[in-house]
Amino acid sequence: MMHALVPSLIYGAALALASFAIWRALIISDLAFWALSLSCGFVFVAPMLAMGLYEAGRRISNGEQPTLAHMIKVRGALRADVFYLGLALLLIYLLWGRIAQIVYGLSTYRLHTSVDEFITFSTQTSEGLTMLVTGAIVGGIMAFFTFAITVVSAPMLLDQRANVFEAMFMSIRAVAENFMPMLLWAALITLALLACAATSWLGLIVIFPWLGLASWRAYLDILPVRA
Repeated sequence: MMHALVPSLIYGAALALASFAIWRALIISDLAFWALSLSCGFVFVAPMLAMGLYEAGRRISNGEQPTLAHMIKVRGALRADVFYLGLALLLIYLLWGRIAQIVYGLSTYRLHTSVDEFITFSTQTSEGLTMLVTGAIVGGIMAFFTFAITVVSAPMLLDQRANVFEAMFMSIRAVAENFMPMLLWAALITLALLACAATSWLGLIVIFPWLGLASWRAYLDILPVRA
C-alpha cells in the first residue's frame, strides 16, 4: 500500500464518502432497517468495487508505479465475464435485501422507522434478538458463499483471460483446498468491515485499499501466476 499510498487513500476516500452519504440519507429518512440491511450487504458488492485496487496490486507486482488514473480506468475490467460476475453479485445483493425484509417481517408487525425505535426493538425484545440472530446466520452463509466464488475469481478475471465460470470454479476449489486459512481470511475481512461500519464507514478510507491490495497478494499466493 505504501507503493501507492496517495491514490489508494483517494480511492478509499471516494468509496467511504459515497457509503457515508447513502447511509446518512437512509438514517435521516427514518429508514433504519434499510440502513442496516444495505450496510450488511456491502460485502456482496465489495469485490467489484475493488477492481481498481486489484489493478494497482498487479502493477506493483510488475514493478510499476500505479496512479489514480490506472485505478479508475481499469481496461482489464471492461470484459463481458467481469460484467457477468458483477451481475451475479448484484443478484445476490438483491436477494439478501429480500431475505432481510422477510426476516424482519416475520419478527414484528410494526415498522420501526427511526433509529432509536429500531435499536430498541433489536436489542431489548426477544423478537428483535431473534431477528438479529437469524439475519446473522442467513447473511453469514450468503456472505461466505459470495466470498468463496469471488476471492480468487474477481482478481483472476482481471489478471488472465479466463472465463467467469472457470474463475468461479477455481475460486471455490481454492477455498475448499485451503479451508481454514480462507475461513480466517474471511473472518478478518468481516472484522475489518465491521470496524468501518463502527466509524460510519469513514474507516473505509484506509481499510478498503488495504483489503483490496491484500486480496491481490492473497490471490497470487493461492494461484501463483505471472502477474
